[in-house]
Order: sequence, then C-alpha cells, then structure tokens
Amino acid sequence: MTSADFHEHPERVLLARIEEYHDTVPRHEARVEEHGPLTLFVRQGRGRPFHARPTQGWSGPPEAGDVRRVRARQRELGVPESFEWVAETTPALRAAVEETGLVVREHPLMVLDPSAPTVPVEEVAGTVSVRIPGVDDPVLAGALTVPHLAFADPGTRIGPAGTPQLAEAVEAGVGDESLEPAIPRIRAGLTVVAAAVEDGMALSAGQHQPLAGVSEIVGVGTLPAARRRGLALAVTAALVADARSRGVETVFLSAGDDAIARIYARLGFRRIGTALAAEPAE
Repeated sequence: MTSADFHEHPERVLLARIEEYHDTVPRHEARVEEHGPLTLFVRQGRGRPFHARPTQGWSGPPEAGDVRRVRARQRELGVPESFEWVAETTPALRAAVEETGLVVREHPLMVLDPSAPTVPVEEVAGTVSVRIPGVDDPVLAGALTVPHLAFADPGTRIGPAGTPQLAEAVEAGVGDESLEPAIPRIRAGLTVVAAAVEDGMALSAGQHQPLAGVSEIVGVGTLPAARRRGLALAVTAALVADARSRGVETVFLSAGDDAIARIYARLGFRRIGTALAAEPAE
C-alpha cells in the first residue's frame, strides 16, 4: 500500500502488517503445511507448539470441513488442536471453527500509538529493578519460568505461588522448554526478554520478538504472589523501550481481557481489533 492508503485506512494497514508478521515468525522454527485456506505450523524441536491460522493471501473463506481436516492432521501429529487469527481479517473462520466444536476466546488486539511517549521504566517499576537479561544472566531461567506459574493461575488476583515455588520450578526445569529454544533466538536478536527483579528473583517477565520493523509483546506474566504491584506494566514498558531502541515501528500485543487492556492503554496502546484463539473445551 502507498502512504496515501495508510492515511486513508491506517487500521487496515496495521492489521495487514500484523497478519504478515504472524505468518512469517513461525517459519523460522516450524515446518509449514498448507491446507487450502488454513496453514499449520509444526514446530521443529522443543518449545511451545504452534497453531493453525488463515493462509496468507487466500481468497476464499474457510469452511468447517477445512477446519476438521486440519484438526485431524493435528491429532495425527500429536499437537494441540489450536487455531489463532484476527477477527477483522478472517471473519468467516469463527463460524467454521465453532461448527466443529472448538471454543473461541476473544482478546483485545492492541497497537502502540507511534506518537505515544516512551514511559520511563523507573516511573512504573517502584523499588523493583527491571532489566533485559542476556543468555549468561542468572536471572534468565527464572524470567522464562515465571510465565508458566502466572498462566497456571490466571487472572489478576494475588495467588499463593511465590518465590519459593519459583525457585522449585526453576530447579525442576519447568522453563526448560522455553530456555532451550530461547537461547539462540536471544543471541540472534529475535527474542528479547525483560524481567522485574527483586532479591535476585524474577517476579515478572515477558518478551518481544522483533522482525522487519514489527514486534509482538508476548508472555507477560507476574508471579501470583507478587501481583498488583504494577510489575507487568513495568516489564511491558521496558519491552516497548527496547523495541523502539531497535527501530521497531509497529509494536502490538493481545491483552488477556478488557481490564488488562486498560492497563496497557496507560503505555499508549490502543485497540484496533480482536485476536481470536480456538481450542477444544476443557
């Protein structure tokens, strides 16, 4: 699109950038299987499994039969039957997915306003230090493990899991699936980790993944016992500052819900759409 297109349809241009990013990033670590209107990314090696999503540039709408075929292939491969997409760019996929029995969850899709000032991390971090750990930083293993504990106890309420549980999880290697693939990505600048650290322990952490001027902030999670201290906001502010320092023009994320989206809005993020994720009912 031209610059005139951007000024006339800025939301459409941003969504197109995000779609291209979502199609490109998994290709660095996955085998790609094209199934007509749907593309399945199959991770090579350890790490969180990928998902299926709409095929970039496909003209026709996905149908329930397409979804069933991909689900059958996912079962054959032994990977989760999961799909992710943007509601505004592939609206027909929701009905097709739901027809097969999958449950769809909505998440506010937010983009950082380019004109928003970078919030100084120290303004939101309080007494906790926030840093970007490298591969040799002893806090890295904890930073990659914290989200596992956070997402196991979702929400914003204060929970029981604290630093003793984090130490046990690190010792047990809970974050190994994140650590092993993260090391080469961190070295290559494809993954950047930020952590809020207190007494040598990562209380909150997250990542951004820069590629060709676009980066998604992912996996921001706080140790349940350390919630409601603004740590996730501080981590996100650090990730934003790092992304901008690398020349990233489009920074985006998917918020857990509207309440969390309001927190990200304090850093200059605004909602431009809805990210959808589908998986079997529990």
